[in-house]
Amino acid sequence: MATVHMKIATVARDQVKVPWLWRLGRDFDLQVNILKANIDEDFGWALVELQGPVEEIQRATAWLHTTGLHVEPIERSVSE
Repeated sequence: MATVHMKIATVARDQVKVPWLWRLGRDFDLQVNILKANIDEDFGWALVELQGPVEEIQRATAWLHTTGLHVEPIERSVSE
C-alpha cells in the first residue's frame, strides 16, 4: 500500500459542485483522508491523503487530470 499527499483545487466555479472527493473513494480502491480544505460557492481546494495500491493512485491521479482540476503533489516531512 502506498500513501500520497496532494492538493486538489478547482479552476472553474462549476467544479465546486462536482463531488470529486467522493468519486475518488467510490471509483478507486483508495482510502481518502481530507487533511485540510476550504470550499465555498466560488472556489475550493483540499489537501488530501490517498492510501491504496500504487496502480489505483496512478489511475485516480490520471482521472483527476481529465477533470480540469488543478492537482499538485505535496511533499510532507516526517514531523507533520
